[in-house]
Amino acid sequence: MLVKLGPLDTGRIANLRPYFDSVPDPRARRGRWYSLTAILLVCACAVVSGARSIDELAEWGQRAPNALLTVIGIRHHLLGWRRTPSPATIGRVLGAVDGDALDRAVSAYLADRHHAATEPAQAPSSSASRRPHTIAVDGKALKGSARLTATRRHLLSAVTHGTVVTLAQVEVGAKTNETTHFRPLLAPLDLTGAVVTFDALHSVKANISWLVETKKAHYIAVIKTNQPTAHHQLAALPWRDIPIQHTASGAGHGRRESRSIKTCGIADELGGIAFPHARLAIRVHRRRKQTGTRETRESVYAVTSLDAHQAGPADLAAAIRGHWGVENSSHHIRDVTFAEDASTVHAGTAPRAMATLRNLAIGVLKILGADNIAKTTRAIRDEPQRALPILGITNDPDTYGT
Repeated sequence: MLVKLGPLDTGRIANLRPYFDSVPDPRARRGRWYSLTAILLVCACAVVSGARSIDELAEWGQRAPNALLTVIGIRHHLLGWRRTPSPATIGRVLGAVDGDALDRAVSAYLADRHHAATEPAQAPSSSASRRPHTIAVDGKALKGSARLTATRRHLLSAVTHGTVVTLAQVEVGAKTNETTHFRPLLAPLDLTGAVVTFDALHSVKANISWLVETKKAHYIAVIKTNQPTAHHQLAALPWRDIPIQHTASGAGHGRRESRSIKTCGIADELGGIAFPHARLAIRVHRRRKQTGTRETRESVYAVTSLDAHQAGPADLAAAIRGHWGVENSSHHIRDVTFAEDASTVHAGTAPRAMATLRNLAIGVLKILGADNIAKTTRAIRDEPQRALPILGITNDPDTYGT
């Protein structure tokens, strides 16, 4: 079975190898048999093919023919036979690799792929062509990484709306530490003119001022009851007197949902609001009906630095829903398709490295147009040669013999 991934124009697909070359090798030079880049390429190809564990990473290499391993850079042992890295070797490398460097390499690769796929017509010299329009800042715990002597790992990521691509990722230790990593996460990114979405945890005045004044970005911040003052201010606005400005509805998985949005200028009405550069208040009213249950209703409040002439109600509704969509789609794929929460990998930087490889697989497959990641990885799993062109490794697939 073949799964359509879009045109694999190898002349335009960036090669992953140079990005992995930038990751420093944590091992002593003595006794190395495999290069770090070769090991990471085996892991990347395996995860694109649906591998969930370190054992499955090694199994992909065992299934790959010699010609394919040659392209990856696996050295031969005897009479041309190539032995691929064992699970123990892969585990040791992933546990020792520099997690920040690996994240930077993968994020840079995905950013370049995303730019080439979404804005091919713009001139390479244009700084605007290298920024995403809207990105979400969102955290995720790696539940299976916890041990009696160590808490679960927690990652904070910057992810594009729409086509889910991770542009940056850092390890923060615990969810309560996310706010202190907000700036380091976004600092390397060109955010000029971009819109950043986040929830109430990151609605810190100093961070918001930095985002607008230093990074020249806009924001949409969802406000929850854990910020009672701001939430009360927003809820007290005269929403009854404001007409509904946009509605949307949908159905799926046994659930019907409708959403309406209202906006209100707050520069004058709420001069003391706790959010710098806030221009509009937003109320989204959601109604949900799950089959066999009662209808539920909920009002969600947000603020934004965007003016009414910069983003209409439909644009704001799409951005807020896009933030929720990043949480649902990205986390759901990592947990269900790649069994991230069930993973018991815990040594060193291995949990983070595995999460980074999953980000890589999801990003490249989404960029190539895969609607169903699980179905796509199943199709690729039994055809190892299909993984290399997806990652921009451009040797002729016809040479991958037995």
